[in-house]
Amino acid sequence: MTGQLTPHGAEKVRLRGLAALRTPAPGKATAVLVPGYTGSKEDFAPLLDGLADGGFRAVAIDLPGQFESPGPADEAAYLPAALGSVVAGLVADVTSDGPVVLLGHSYGGLVARAAVLAGAPVVGLTLLGSGPGELPDGARRQALGIGEPVLRTSGLDEVYRVREQVSARSPLWAAMPVELKDFLRMRFLASSPAGLLGMAAGLRAEPDLVDDLAATGVPALVVAGERDDAWSVPAQREMAARLGATFEVIPGAAHSPNTENPAELLRVLLRGWRAWLA
Repeated sequence: MTGQLTPHGAEKVRLRGLAALRTPAPGKATAVLVPGYTGSKEDFAPLLDGLADGGFRAVAIDLPGQFESPGPADEAAYLPAALGSVVAGLVADVTSDGPVVLLGHSYGGLVARAAVLAGAPVVGLTLLGSGPGELPDGARRQALGIGEPVLRTSGLDEVYRVREQVSARSPLWAAMPVELKDFLRMRFLASSPAGLLGMAAGLRAEPDLVDDLAATGVPALVVAGERDDAWSVPAQREMAARLGATFEVIPGAAHSPNTENPAELLRVLLRGWRAWLA
């Protein structure tokens, strides 16, 4: 279980000031990959070489305030609409290499949607483990409410200490290699506090903009892990129906098929994206 530490042939670059992993050779199209809350470009490490082999130049980014991308001190700069404008600008830049498909995971799905609504020139949008609007009631939303006052009063180290205590109850955490645990801690502590607070606010307040997205006419693909515990699988299926989008369920995965079953996710993505390009 190497996850974010999966070896790959992508190079580290900066695009519009954002840290990114980019596969070296241009393909028939570029896939821009946007991570979720507390995530980073490394969340897509298991997909990078497979996308390149499948004919797509992969560009996985850290959003502003995530890991190796700097971000402003204004919490409002991390709401989906604001970050969507940033991603739309990056997409416009990389269209010089040809068509662009855009994928957003979890909170990154809300951001990628905002990028399309801001006019990002894409041939298709994939929403992975994302939903129609704010995060519904449940353990993940409750964790946001618990974490915010701790972050404001005690800082990143204390928040991560609490996260580790909760994670220790999971057998998956117990089986995780020490190197991966160390990376996840380093990544979290490199986060912008304003970014974490702003994105958490977005997760609790983003309106349902599915009809607005459908009105753009941009083709969409909605993909969910079969055990997703953020937005439910039925909610994601309903969102896909409202978009007129293909809906796919990834077996053996929960909220992050990109690290939990990347081989099956890759198969689904390549099939859908090739159809858009055809």
